[in-house]
Amino acid sequence: MTVKSLAIVGTGIMGMGIAQIAAQAGIQVLLFDAKGGAAEQGRQSLQAMLEKLAAKGKFTDEQLQSTLSNLTVIEDIAKIAKVDVVIEAIIENLDIKKQLFKQLESIVPAETILATNTSSLAVTAIASDCEHPERVAGFHFFNPVPLMKIVEVIPGISTKPSVVETLTTLAKRMGHLGVVAKDTPGFIVNHGGRAFGTEALKILGEGVASFEDIDRILREGAGFRMGPFELLDLTGIDVSHPVMESIYNQYYFEPRYRPHPLTRQMLTGNKLGRKVSEGFYHYKDGQKSTADTSKQLPYKTDFNTSNLSVWIGADLAEDKQQLVDHLNASNIIIDDNDQPNSDSLILLAIYGEDTTNAAIRYQVNPKQAVAIDMLTDLSKHRTLMPSIVTEDNFVVQAYALFGRNNKFGKSSDQDSNVAVVATLIAESTGFVAQRVVAMVINLGCDIAMQGIATPKDIDNAVKLGLGYPYGPISWGDELGAERILLILERIYGLTGDPRYRPSPWLQRRAKLGISLFTQQNNCSG
Repeated sequence: MTVKSLAIVGTGIMGMGIAQIAAQAGIQVLLFDAKGGAAEQGRQSLQAMLEKLAAKGKFTDEQLQSTLSNLTVIEDIAKIAKVDVVIEAIIENLDIKKQLFKQLESIVPAETILATNTSSLAVTAIASDCEHPERVAGFHFFNPVPLMKIVEVIPGISTKPSVVETLTTLAKRMGHLGVVAKDTPGFIVNHGGRAFGTEALKILGEGVASFEDIDRILREGAGFRMGPFELLDLTGIDVSHPVMESIYNQYYFEPRYRPHPLTRQMLTGNKLGRKVSEGFYHYKDGQKSTADTSKQLPYKTDFNTSNLSVWIGADLAEDKQQLVDHLNASNIIIDDNDQPNSDSLILLAIYGEDTTNAAIRYQVNPKQAVAIDMLTDLSKHRTLMPSIVTEDNFVVQAYALFGRNNKFGKSSDQDSNVAVVATLIAESTGFVAQRVVAMVINLGCDIAMQGIATPKDIDNAVKLGLGYPYGPISWGDELGAERILLILERIYGLTGDPRYRPSPWLQRRAKLGISLFTQQNNCSG
């Protein structure tokens, strides 16, 4: 079916965002809201915003007028009777949505598609009281709709394939990528986003690093657009924590989705984030405080490195070579003995392990050992992890080698005000970036394992919907599935926490040395 007209029921931010892209695509859009005057107010606000964009050259006057001419406000819901598609964008309340869909069925003909923009409710449940549940589907957009070029198309248990095809085609016409997802808790994007914040909260709760340092590591080292605590403050704890609990409960307490008590405490204490000027960070006029929050460096970086000797233990040969090349370029002495000298810094490039266990595995003295995270780009950020017994002089040496921006290893030649690009963390079973990135990738693999969507759709949906530097499937291929599997297997083995158990999807493909996008094609299941 070619969609020529549609109705938006609920003209809040989401409803008007969908109305905008539909009208821009040349579709006739009827705007209805149960609250008197709300639809007209929504249209006026949209017109004002579009006029500002046109004044900046974002639209031609012809495009502006064409878009506005496609928007019609109605005060009587019965006037939607002849549209091809109705998109509901009202409050996230199952009973209210079910009542609305029964009302819509009494107005529109049987061939009209009824779509819900729900982000958290089961499409099957919304359609359960409908006479024709086969024409009901989820059509989940993300805020702000014009900029977030992704929409989840979710068939309920009775939805006809033709409805899914029509909505996917409609999404493309409106300039968005439509990805098909099973009717499961969180669909793709909200499901795939569970690892980022929950693992960061667990790391914070273990005292591994401050929330500022965790944000910095994941921004600078892993390439996330925002740190998890910046994101929680932006979204609002009153929004984020209930979603964490909802997904956890709907999956019957699956450990991978386990929330953290801290956000429950913050919710109770009204430390919700930007909207109340205080969350993890403090805010003034909606902006993060610009007060000087720089910390006193734990160690001086003007340490004379000319007589340093470094012994390297690395899980991967390429990591060892990278470290050797860096140190050689700075004229650092490499201790290449089978066992390190008693005065050598022991540098351990490890995955999924703490420094103590790694030192024992390498049969070296943990008092000399500092681990370094090689999962991230050393030119952008460096994370160092001493053992709980590492002597201060060896920590000073490691910090001198890795704690500066420029001239790697020659910190004595640099100005003392050069910004630090190294973060010192407490012992953790796996580094900050390793834990978070591995969990993101593992969860993406598990979503594929559950058949919620194709690997390609999972990848695109998470990247576009959450703004990650990669989708979880392509990120696993980029970093190497074997390396991600090693991180998870070690953390799981050392902690016994089932949240870290590797997905079978990841395990099989890592052990076969094939892409995580590979799907089984030799059976009908």
